[in-house]
Amino acid sequence: MEFLLSEEQTLIRDMARDFAKNELEPNAGRWDQERHFPSDVIVKMAELGLMGVNVPEELGGAACGPVALSLAITEIAKGCASCAVTMSVTNMVCEVIDKFGTEAQRRAYCPKITSGEYIAGAFCLSEAGAGSDAGSMKTTAVKRGDKWILNGEKMWISAGEFAGVHVVWARTGGKGAGGVSCFLVEGGTPGLKIGRQEDKMGLRASHTVSVLFEDCEIPETALLGEVNAGFKVAMMALDGGRIGIASQALGIGLAAQDEATAYAKERQQFGQPIASFEAIQWMLADDETELEAARLLTLRAAWMKEHGVPFTREASMAKTYSTEAAWRTCDNALQIHGGYGYVKEFAVERHYRDVRVTRIYEGTNQVQRIVIARNVLG
Repeated sequence: MEFLLSEEQTLIRDMARDFAKNELEPNAGRWDQERHFPSDVIVKMAELGLMGVNVPEELGGAACGPVALSLAITEIAKGCASCAVTMSVTNMVCEVIDKFGTEAQRRAYCPKITSGEYIAGAFCLSEAGAGSDAGSMKTTAVKRGDKWILNGEKMWISAGEFAGVHVVWARTGGKGAGGVSCFLVEGGTPGLKIGRQEDKMGLRASHTVSVLFEDCEIPETALLGEVNAGFKVAMMALDGGRIGIASQALGIGLAAQDEATAYAKERQQFGQPIASFEAIQWMLADDETELEAARLLTLRAAWMKEHGVPFTREASMAKTYSTEAAWRTCDNALQIHGGYGYVKEFAVERHYRDVRVTRIYEGTNQVQRIVIARNVLG
């Protein structure tokens, strides 16, 4: 693994950093309080190439690779964790279509995602009773002539109401993972209905909805990949998605660390800045060390993906460690702020809420440990 970034990777990182600093950070608190999805800003991100960082240029992508994507998500998350969710999921959707889609599917959907014509892409896998055990899903797809008929409900869908295309998993065969297929369903298709917006603890500028399919009729050409082979598509997508969540958590942690450091230098107690006290210094030192370790684990997984090396274990390690390190950092940042950290006037309160879900979605950290343990035990 190369520890020095290429010129292209540095440019992508710096561009995302400047955008986050100027466009996202000043507004993130207000968007959070108003539960406002900043669709106009998401379009700007697409115009900068941030919605197809690892997608070929002929499909409108930047073709900069997984390392650049990880770096960019981290910077966007420092400015607004909610926007980073939309960016991460939409990039994942676009990559899935690019990798598994027919040429017609790739040409039909990827350019619309990368350009911002489609504000977002939706990843519809989880259900009310099928979270970690995705193979137990109940949503069905039945073939009738040259059509597929979808029925069921998906839960926890980020930006579902804004998605131009939904990647949907449904049961087409028997029980378990072997009977699941994957489909592309355009937003606005008759029979596709958007449920209520969840009132979440954090990431409140990233809308999360349920998506219902009631006799939703789609053409047979909507099948992504092969019949009954959809679970493989999901698992490969989630491996890459876990790098995205690790990157997002890292960005939130870094933002909280910056806030804590600045506050510790400013806050006076006993006639001196609290940064002069060893108790505070050690908290900051431990957090800085953990965040740097998280960065290296995340970039290693991204580098392995970029070079075509199996990276499932490394993605799980990065996701687990980064999300937990970021959570500890946010907790310490709030503690350093004292009572002020508990009020919404200070950004650490939002970071604390935003980071919590990173240990849950894209596979809980308990599931990640199962993946890692299986690898250890052979």
